[in-house]
Amino acid sequence: MPQLDTSTWFTVISSMMITLFIIFQLKILNHQILIKPQTTFLEQTKYNTPWEEKWTKTYLPLS
Repeated sequence: MPQLDTSTWFTVISSMMITLFIIFQLKILNHQILIKPQTTFLEQTKYNTPWEEKWTKTYLPLS
């Protein structure tokens, strides 16, 4: 039974890793990344509800 020749594996794996790295760099080169994104604050609308202005007493259940 013939032996598996592994002498070229290092070259193949190395070239594959370099190629993948270059392809990845070329892909992310097209994306624009915001350096300092600005946050926008939305104004919260306050709704007037009748129970906010009234004082109500909370009763505990009878024991």
